[in-house]
Order: sequence, then C-alpha cells, then structure tokens
Amino acid sequence: MKFWDTSALIPLLFDEEHSATTRALFDADPAVAAWWGTPVECASAAARLRREGELTVAEESQALGLVSDLRDGWTEILPSEELRSTAQRLLRVHALRASDALQLAAALVWAGTPDGAELVTLDERFAMAARLEGFRVLPG
Repeated sequence: MKFWDTSALIPLLFDEEHSATTRALFDADPAVAAWWGTPVECASAAARLRREGELTVAEESQALGLVSDLRDGWTEILPSEELRSTAQRLLRVHALRASDALQLAAALVWAGTPDGAELVTLDERFAMAARLEGFRVLPG
C-alpha cells in the first residue's frame, strides 16, 4: 500500500501527461491510502477543468464517479488532533500550503514511522517535504 497525494490521483481520472506513469503504479499496487480531503481536491480539479472547457459536465460527473469508486476501496486518513498538530509542525519546517501540510500529516499518521513507506506525488515541493520526512517518493 502506498499513500497517494491528490496530484498523483488526478492523472488516473483524466488523460494527461503523467497518466501512464501513475496508472502503472496503481496497477502494480491498487491499495491506496489517502487523505480525507482528497475527494474535495479531486472535485475541485474536475470543476476547474469543466469551467475551462476541457471537460463536459458528463465527463466531470464520470470523473467524480471514479473518485467515488476509488474511495470505496482506499484507506482514508480521517481528521484528528494528531493530524492537526503534525500539519502545524510541517508548516514550520517545510514550504507547504496548508492543504499540503494536512495531506502530508495524514501520510505521516498513516505510516507511523515513514522510513521506507511509499508516497506517490507529482508535486515537487510536496515530494521534497515527504522525502525529508522519511518517505520513499514515487515516481522516482
């Protein structure tokens, strides 16, 4: 099982540059751990693409259905005081936005001790923070 950042799940929903890479990672290990806010971030991406004319309403709905299907099978890291305090620490240590700090905090809560735990992301700033926290970041 790997922790999946939203940036890596988006190419599973839409055909884009990194879709083949993330699809191969997912196909090799479809067990996903994700932050509780991931469905909201996916919905935001779909809505933005629809507003920009890159998706139809039907394609947006299809993408949200895929998110729902993925969510049915993933391990979801829920909000907690531990997650909040970890996110606050991460904001002091790394150059992260609040949502990224919450997501990385969720990965840390999931992993316990992250040494060697795998995290999938396409966001370079998030990847750097995850590496510094002890994760093995994919794609490499």
